[in-house]
Amino acid sequence: MNLEQITILGTGLIGGSFALALRKHGFRGRLVGCDRADVLEKAIARGVIDAGFTDPLAAARGSQVVLLATPVGAIIDLIERLGPVLPTDVLITDTGSTKGEVMARARAVFGDAAAERFLGGHPMAGKENCGIEHADAVLFSGAAWLLTPVRGQNILAGASGAYIAMLETIGVRIITFDAAQHDRICAWVSQMPQMIATALAGALVDEFGRPGGASAEASPLTLEDVNAVGGRALSEMTRIASSPYSMWRDIALTNGPNLEAALHALEQRLAHLRENLRGPGLRAEFEKANHFRRETGANGTSTCKTKR
Repeated sequence: MNLEQITILGTGLIGGSFALALRKHGFRGRLVGCDRADVLEKAIARGVIDAGFTDPLAAARGSQVVLLATPVGAIIDLIERLGPVLPTDVLITDTGSTKGEVMARARAVFGDAAAERFLGGHPMAGKENCGIEHADAVLFSGAAWLLTPVRGQNILAGASGAYIAMLETIGVRIITFDAAQHDRICAWVSQMPQMIATALAGALVDEFGRPGGASAEASPLTLEDVNAVGGRALSEMTRIASSPYSMWRDIALTNGPNLEAALHALEQRLAHLRENLRGPGLRAEFEKANHFRRETGANGTSTCKTKR
């Protein structure tokens, strides 16, 4: 199947980067965006899309694939709004970071036709800064693109197959999960790191964000001083702390139980570390962490200092 027109609802970082990636890798069809008028003006000026509409239904008209690249709450609403009125041969897919409620809404709207009409998706790529200004044609290069088909769905047939082939041309690695598996693993590998960065940055603001810090004996450092002293390690740990609440609100609301369980497990591990700062348990924790890095093939630089 030849895809002649694709509509992207939400032309921010993810939707804009997707469009730029398609262009970079030779897509010759028409790209239509849907967003606020000021965002669409920027997207057209950058050459991200060929045309833009503020109305989702008008934007979707004539497309074989409609990509919902908005926050999760809006994705759920758009499925209900567009599903009943779009032609049955149009594939609706999404980029939502949680899948349980998205897939449940798709099944409710499409019924037995969900396997032909909807394909859940989630690109594991992003930046700490959102918006069309930060869209990047290579954002997805080498990244995993997770798919959550409904039971029995042949994802290689029809528009779905053409869409997946197109994803592969932009350099992503396709991995499939069911929605429950997706939400559990993403709570651990994507959503919990965000919460860790948010908590660490918030704690630093509490401690050093005003003269004297939170404690009477704290050094009178500014946050800029703290960041400079922390260097690369602190910068890497807090980089995503600038991610917007508007996106993460919906993620927390739609994947709360999994994220709560992951955070609870981390709290227990941190408590164990605190209780073993002077005991053998600390060594065991470092060895376990080292094992993870070895098994995943990570080649980080050592933080060892000169031996005394």
